[in-house]
Amino acid sequence: MVRCSIGFVVVAVVVLPVFNRTQVVSAKDAGFPNSSTQKAAEKIGTATATGAAATTPEQVKLGSPDLTGGIPGRGPVTNAEIKKWLDNPRNHVPLTPILPYGLVAGAGQIVNLESNPLTRAKIELGRQLYFDTRLSKEAKISCASCHDPEQGYAKDTQFGLGFGGQLGNRNSPVAYNRIFSKKQFWDGRAESLEEQAKGPIANPIEMSNTHDVCVHTVGDIPGYRLQFEKIFPDGVTIDNVAKAIASFERVLVTGPSPWDYYLPLRDFKKTIRADQVNEAQLKADEPELYDEYLKLKAASDTHPISDSARRGGEIFFGEKGSCSACHVGVNFSDELYHNLGVGMDSAKPDLGRFEISKDEKDKGAFKTPTVRNIASTGPYMHDGSQKTLEEVVEWYDKGGHPNPNLDQKIKPLKLTPTEKADLVAFLKALHGDLPKVERGRLPQ
Repeated sequence: MVRCSIGFVVVAVVVLPVFNRTQVVSAKDAGFPNSSTQKAAEKIGTATATGAAATTPEQVKLGSPDLTGGIPGRGPVTNAEIKKWLDNPRNHVPLTPILPYGLVAGAGQIVNLESNPLTRAKIELGRQLYFDTRLSKEAKISCASCHDPEQGYAKDTQFGLGFGGQLGNRNSPVAYNRIFSKKQFWDGRAESLEEQAKGPIANPIEMSNTHDVCVHTVGDIPGYRLQFEKIFPDGVTIDNVAKAIASFERVLVTGPSPWDYYLPLRDFKKTIRADQVNEAQLKADEPELYDEYLKLKAASDTHPISDSARRGGEIFFGEKGSCSACHVGVNFSDELYHNLGVGMDSAKPDLGRFEISKDEKDKGAFKTPTVRNIASTGPYMHDGSQKTLEEVVEWYDKGGHPNPNLDQKIKPLKLTPTEKADLVAFLKALHGDLPKVERGRLPQ
C-alpha cells in the first residue's frame, strides 16, 4: 500500500488488477487489518484450536517463511522438538491472514477459515504431511510429487504421474493461491480444499492408498500422533489430515509481480492525465503529488517491467484481448468453468464440469486457472496439450476449437505477431516470489 495525496485528500491506493485501475479504500480495508478477515477471526472465537484457553487472534502476513520454514533444527524432526513446539502457546493461536501486496484487495475472497482456522501448529503439521510419501501406498508418492515447489507447485509433465508410473488424464493444477478458491480440481468436484486434500490419497491412480490405511500409518508415527492429539480434539482422522494439508496450502501465496508495482504508476499518470510526467513542472506545482510520483516510480523501477509487457497488459485488460473477462480478480480467475474447445476434437472428449453438474452447458467446460506465476507452470490447459505460452496465445487468437458448447466469450482475437509477443511478455511479468518452504524435517 502507498499513500497518495490528490488535492487535499489523503487516501490509500490499492491495486486491483481485475479492473485494470486503482481503487481508493481506507487503510483498514486495504488489509491492515482487512474487514473480512477480522470478521472471520471474530467468528473463529477466542479459543485455541484445542479449545483449551482464550487467546486473541494474531494477524500474520502470508508469504512469511516463519509459517512454512518447518520446526527449527536439522534433519528429521525429533519427538522432543515436536513436544517443545507444541508446548509453545503461540503455535496454537488462531491466525488472521494478511495478504501480500498485489493480492491484498482479494481479502473478501478468502474462504473456509471459519470452519478450519489457521494456526502455526496446524500449518506445520500440514507441511509435513504434504511432503510425506508415507500417506501413499508403499510410501511412493506425496502431494509434492504432482505439486512440486521446484516446478511452481505444478508438474512439468502433460498429465499427473501417480503410483507405479500411472498417468492421470489431466494436467496437475497449481497448489498456490488456493486460499481464494472454494471448489477444487479442474471440474470442481471437491467442494473445498479439505475435500480436495483427501481425494488423491484414495485415488488408485494417484496415491493408491485407502483412507483407513493412511490414518493407521500416520497414527503409528509417534511424532504425528503427538501433533494430532494436541491440535485436534479427535486426534488422527482422515478429515484432520485433510484440514492440516489444506491449512498449509492456504498459506502458499504469490508475492507481488512487476505488473503489481507498475500498475499504480500507470494509474497515477492517468489520474494527472499525462502519459509522460513533466517532473520539473509537477515538483513546482504539486510538491506533495511529486513526492508520491517518485515513490511509485521508485517501486516500479526496483521491479522493472518491459515495454512489451506493459503493452501486453493493455491487450489483456482491453477489448482487443478481453482476457480479463475470465481471468479476473487479484488471482486472475473467475473460479468458473468455460469451454475453450480444448480436446473437443477427439473421439471421446473429456467433458469436464458436465460429469459433475450433468448440465448440458457444462460439457467440455473446465475451471479458469490463475495466470499468476504462469510462466513456471507449463504445460497448459486441463489436458496439458499446450507446452508454451506462445501456443496458449495462438489458441485464443484463433478462437479456440469450434464445438456446440464453446463459451460465447471465446472469439478470434486477430492479434498481430507483435501483439502476441506483448501478451506473452505480460503473462511472464505476472511472476512473484513464493514462500520459502522446508521440504524435509519430517517425523520418524
